[in-house]
Amino acid sequence: MNPTERALLNNYQRNFPLTPRPYLAIARELGCDESMVVTLLKRFIRTGVISRIGPVFRPNTVGVSTLAAMAVPAARLQQVADAVSACPAVNHNYEREHRFNLWFVVNAPTRSDRNAVLAGIEAETGLSVMSLPLERDYHIDLGFDIDFDGAAVPRMDRPAAAPAGAAAALRSGGQLPTDLVAAIQGGLAVVGAPFARIASETGLSEGDVINLIGARVRTGVIKRFGIVVRHRELGYRANAMCVWDLPEDRIDELGKRIATMPYVTLCYRRRRYLPDWPYNLFCMIHGKDRATVLGQVRELAARFELGGVPGEVLFSGRCFKQRGAYYRQPHTPLTRRRAQAVYG
Repeated sequence: MNPTERALLNNYQRNFPLTPRPYLAIARELGCDESMVVTLLKRFIRTGVISRIGPVFRPNTVGVSTLAAMAVPAARLQQVADAVSACPAVNHNYEREHRFNLWFVVNAPTRSDRNAVLAGIEAETGLSVMSLPLERDYHIDLGFDIDFDGAAVPRMDRPAAAPAGAAAALRSGGQLPTDLVAAIQGGLAVVGAPFARIASETGLSEGDVINLIGARVRTGVIKRFGIVVRHRELGYRANAMCVWDLPEDRIDELGKRIATMPYVTLCYRRRRYLPDWPYNLFCMIHGKDRATVLGQVRELAARFELGGVPGEVLFSGRCFKQRGAYYRQPHTPLTRRRAQAVYG
């Protein structure tokens, strides 16, 4: 990966130019032509290095979401994973090494819509779904620095975590027009004037599109706006979800401290699902090899005195689906087939 490619992927995961011709602005900053930036971005999207160029919404601000899991018989895993991935309300869907071996994220405009999606998946597969809604995020970002050799390491900067109750406050004062959410959730087009294209789709002016996005970035409804990379294509294949069962009087303090570790890419508190799932603190470590990740888990346990705390480490297996969250407003209950018409 040459210096221009590395700078393109590194520098614009955040601070993406919110201007009428963003790719021209990037080209000027990198000292190259706009056509080169467009060509590189299209190639990265085509080869899967980039998922999209667009918003990463703070959870539960433009809609509601949940992490969900299922215990699927091994012989049915691919079939069930395909059924789950076919639901447009699902954006991430992974195999993990555990009795609960299928983990996915459901996003929807309202809580009732989300619950309808989960009920539809249960009805379609004949299996129970464990839902683990987010209660507080300490660090959710998934930005990565790319070295010249193509390997990836987690970004060192740490945006401030949302204070308790922030999601409701942001949501109440930060709603984006539904048509604008629908237009940007899948990412910008790699064309000379992408915001003008969004304006034509939504009936807004180009200036209003840019100003609305910028305002939501400043208030935190959009955590970052820019290039979203696919970590597996950048060398991250030994990825582990670490979970612990912590008392309520310790979880926030430990969550904030664990979130500062440079190799922790996600850290948040989720609701327990008793008796099957007693764990309430989650963090993700994205690594290039299993031994390194396990060493980092041991470091966390030693540094934060987690040795006696009940917990588990769930390594990721197959990736069945990975894309940005969709939040389009539905007009029918979100079973899988009806959601296809709503979100598709």
